[in-house]
Amino acid sequence: MQRSNSFKALPIIITIIVIALAIAAIVSIGRAIFTSGDSSEETVLVDEGREALLNTTGGRSVQLTVRGPIVADEAFKSYQVEISNSERSITAYEGYLESRTDGTTLSNNTRAYEQFVYALDKANFMKGQETEDDLRGICATGYVYEYAVLSGGSPVKMLWTSTCSGSKGSLDASREQLTNLFLEQIPDSADYIPFERSFRLSL
Repeated sequence: MQRSNSFKALPIIITIIVIALAIAAIVSIGRAIFTSGDSSEETVLVDEGREALLNTTGGRSVQLTVRGPIVADEAFKSYQVEISNSERSITAYEGYLESRTDGTTLSNNTRAYEQFVYALDKANFMKGQETEDDLRGICATGYVYEYAVLSGGSPVKMLWTSTCSGSKGSLDASREQLTNLFLEQIPDSADYIPFERSFRLSL
C-alpha cells in the first residue's frame, strides 16, 4: 500500500521539479536579455564620443567654450577654441549675441591634430555621462566650460563643468588640464582671452 502511494506521488514530484526548472530558466533568460541591453547601450554612449575624438579624418574637430560671469550685456565675455586637422582658432566675444572682439586662425595638419586628440583622450576628455542640462544661468558668478567633439560642425558629444562648487557638471576630468591643452595649441593664447589676468593665472 505504501509503495503504491509512492508511485502515485512520483509524477507529481517530477512535475513540480520540471515547473521549478522552467521558471528558473525563464527568469535567467530575462535577466540576461535586459542586462545585455543596458550594458550595450551604455557602451555605445561612451564609445561614440571617444571614437569621434580619435577620428582624425576631415570634418572632425574638438572645441572648448568658456563663458564668463552673468553680468550686463556690455560686460559679458566669452571665448572659444576650436582645433581640427586643418585649422586652429581662438575667438573672443563680447555680449550675449557674441560680437567678435579678437582672435586668430592658424593652420594645422593631421599629424599634429592626431597627437593633440590622443593627448586629450589620455586626459579623459570624453569621460563623463552626457546630460540634457540647461546651462542658462548656471554658475552665474563664475565660469562655465564646455568641451565638445564635433562632426561637420555638429556636436557628437558635449560635456561641461564650472568653477562653482554647486555646479560640477557632466565632465569627469581635470578642467585645468584640458583647458591648458587647448590653449597650448594657440601661441600667445593668453593675449586673446577676454578675462582678467587673475582668471588666466588660475587656469
